Amino acid sequence: MSTADPDGPAPRVTSAARAHPGALLVAARRRFTALAPRRDDYTGLARSWRRDLLAGLTVAIVALPLALGFGVSSGLGAAAGLVTAVVAGAVAAVLGGSHLQVSGPTGAMTVVLLPVVARFGPESVPVVAIMAGGIVVLAGVLGLGRLVAYIPWPVVEGFTVGIGVVIALQQVPLALGTPAAHGTNAALVAARTLTAVDWSAAVAPLALVALSVALLVVLPRVRRGLPASLVAVVVATLVAELAHLDVDRIGALPRSLPAPHVPVIDATTTSVLFSSALAVAALAALESLLSAHVADGMADDLPRTRPNRELVGQGLANVASGLFGGLPATGAIARTAVNVRSGARTRLAALSHAAVLAGVVYLAASWVGRIPLAALAAVLLVTAARMVDVSTAAAICRSGRSGATVFVATLVVTVVFDLVLAVEVGVAVAAVLALRAVARASGLHREDAPDEILHADDERALLHEHIAVYRIDGALFFADVRRFLDEIALVSDVRVVVLRLSSVSVLDTSGAHALAQIVADLQHRGIVVLLKGLRPQHRRVVESVGVLDVLAHEHHLFDDLEEALAHARSHVRRARATMGAAASPGTGPGTTKPEEP
Repeated sequence: MSTADPDGPAPRVTSAARAHPGALLVAARRRFTALAPRRDDYTGLARSWRRDLLAGLTVAIVALPLALGFGVSSGLGAAAGLVTAVVAGAVAAVLGGSHLQVSGPTGAMTVVLLPVVARFGPESVPVVAIMAGGIVVLAGVLGLGRLVAYIPWPVVEGFTVGIGVVIALQQVPLALGTPAAHGTNAALVAARTLTAVDWSAAVAPLALVALSVALLVVLPRVRRGLPASLVAVVVATLVAELAHLDVDRIGALPRSLPAPHVPVIDATTTSVLFSSALAVAALAALESLLSAHVADGMADDLPRTRPNRELVGQGLANVASGLFGGLPATGAIARTAVNVRSGARTRLAALSHAAVLAGVVYLAASWVGRIPLAALAAVLLVTAARMVDVSTAAAICRSGRSGATVFVATLVVTVVFDLVLAVEVGVAVAAVLALRAVARASGLHREDAPDEILHADDERALLHEHIAVYRIDGALFFADVRRFLDEIALVSDVRVVVLRLSSVSVLDTSGAHALAQIVADLQHRGIVVLLKGLRPQHRRVVESVGVLDVLAHEHHLFDDLEEALAHARSHVRRARATMGAAASPGTGPGTTKPEEP
């Protein structure tokens, strides 16, 4: 990797550089420049500003009920959630490393904050946000952004499902219109609340929850573009007003953003809150980088996220949110996905989303204050349900005992304990199982097939024919996935890629998922992919994750290298014939034989 890569390792300081201190200054300046905003952040804005503004408005409509709901769930109130969405959303949009990321309060953060509020009080949360923001900035400056690549896929899915379960449990008191029972664990609080609820008083809030959930489920099926969450909240509010229902409301909201102020942070406060700030920082970094990774996959034609700059931007966004009395913030996967699907192309979309929410604070605070808490509970219940991807969970569990163990362990620890511990446990379990698998696969094996070796002349001939052959050796598992993806992504000027898998000794769920991504990406770029030498013991995980499903044709799986190369050459010949026919005068569509998929 060249030193020009802003998110790569810091340039090595040689003895010659030490002799010239100016070289150190140049290296430090280059590093700072890579982490700072730049002019090309807004490349193409002159063409896309209308779409960006429309996308920002769409995201704001989706984000408003979520920001209010997460503020209430955290224990600080709806106003704190709205302030966080405005301040952190704007700062992260300008300073972050992603062109499309939308930041604000999230359900995962409320899971971590509830124990903090219960133990230290609501006034501790802005302090935690500022401390956590500083930690995340430091992580970005130190170049730790790429460490997210070492988190296995089953861990990510396990804590995502676990967060969904916890968010749903947190809504039980709001949905019943009763005070939450004492405690910090969402499952225990929900159980205790159910034993003490006054069911006669709970009828009205439960009716609003049922109405809102029905609208959230039905409206997207009637018309996909409708902002279902906003419509559900508005309808529930109107019903509560017209029927004069005795239900809890959001209450009075400030008619302007609060003035920034620096809370008192002394040595005692720092030592008491440091562990909480560290947990919040870990979650803010993890969720933001995962959200940005999702956005990169949805918009292949835009520059990829700079992970270290993203950490710096998210850290500063948390500091700013804490100064304004808000919550810690992260990149929000759901809102980021809406932003991409709405046609956003630059940071203006996320920035305009924050501006629209700020307008709500100044122009509609009194109306927003009349929203029933039960309606927000319904929005978050549906959001939690959508976080549980049953098909993905089933695929992981079918892929083998290791993937299922990691997934279930992460999910259980998330619900029973907390999210940060869940990630630690999930990564530890995955590492132990992976090392165990590598140890079992070690040994001396005789290579029986002489045609498995390609000579240099053969490789040059294949390159001339626009055919690239890659042999994957050793283990393909979660710790190696990012390097594998980066290397294969560099392939160019080829029409067919042959992936030789016979030397792969270990293939786990994350590796198979990465292989499916590679196949899909190459074929999306018009490159035919052939797989050769898939081992029988790896076929189960490959089929479960869907690698064979994304292949362009069922005949693109081979056991013999010579057959694979012959098939590759036939693709090249057909492609050349098609191009020649298209270039010849007098030819028209349908004059050439269609190429095999």
